Amino acid sequence: MSTATKVSGFLVALAALFGLAIGAGNAVGPVGGTTSVDHDAGRSSKETDPASTPADAELPGGLMVSQDGYLFALDQPVARAGDAVPVSFTITGPDGEPVTDYDVEHEKQLHLIAVRRDFDGFQHVHPVLDDDGLWTTELALTSGQWRLFADFTATGAEALTLGADLSVPGKVTTTPDTAESRTAEVDGYTVTLDGGLSPGTDSELRLSVSRDGEEVTDLDPYLGAYGHLVALREGDLAYLHVHPDGTPGDGRTKPGPDVVFYAAVPSAGSYRLFLDFQHEGVVRTAAFTLDTGDATNPTPTTATTGEESDDDHADH
Repeated sequence: MSTATKVSGFLVALAALFGLAIGAGNAVGPVGGTTSVDHDAGRSSKETDPASTPADAELPGGLMVSQDGYLFALDQPVARAGDAVPVSFTITGPDGEPVTDYDVEHEKQLHLIAVRRDFDGFQHVHPVLDDDGLWTTELALTSGQWRLFADFTATGAEALTLGADLSVPGKVTTTPDTAESRTAEVDGYTVTLDGGLSPGTDSELRLSVSRDGEEVTDLDPYLGAYGHLVALREGDLAYLHVHPDGTPGDGRTKPGPDVVFYAAVPSAGSYRLFLDFQHEGVVRTAAFTLDTGDATNPTPTTATTGEESDDDHADH
């Protein structure tokens, strides 16, 4: 075999080998693919092309610190423990500027929900907005990891619920309770919950309020209804919008003892529910735990641990 023939054969084989390598690379994907981490949601996922995401796939609220160009930005990610701790934040829009125009939803421009990650210390407050787009309020905070939810509708945009973590240094003592609970006692009131949760469908939840064994039939209107219900998924604390059935003055909705809501949960697992109701001018909160009953798809739990911190951090 001549030298030219040998060289020609070698080049043909080399080209074939190079072509196979390119094909394998395209099948496997680029080397060193990146992984994005959402620190606020406490989870990580492979980066994906938005075009490949199913159109009907929708994340529950509160898992993201930013969405659709809007960002929930706490002034400080660390706060001290106390009964009236100042907390401030801005919602920045797609233009990078603080949002100053909001639609009124449930009688308020923005609803702020605060809860420790073990579901202790639930609070539903309504911060004050200044002309520069800064929201301010006070929260009762104990040591631990807190999740804050900003529920709002910027004028001209869709309703959003964004979530951000707030750390409160100090020693944490907690005993997580995940057992199902359908009865709550608060300030002499008894609230019972009837109904269940089924993933992917609207489920009716009926909450009945009584005091000293007597039905309460004169609840005060609160945020445009006779109660306000927040549902959070155990594990990641996904925030679910729950809609009341009827409004005061509509001719059919009575001021107790029953308050009816409809909830659509996105997955099987356990959910913590918080009912705010107002009677004789005072707002009270009743808490419940419901399980969808599907043990084959459990929701991961998030452990809350605490440690002693330096005094300078505690006074941040």
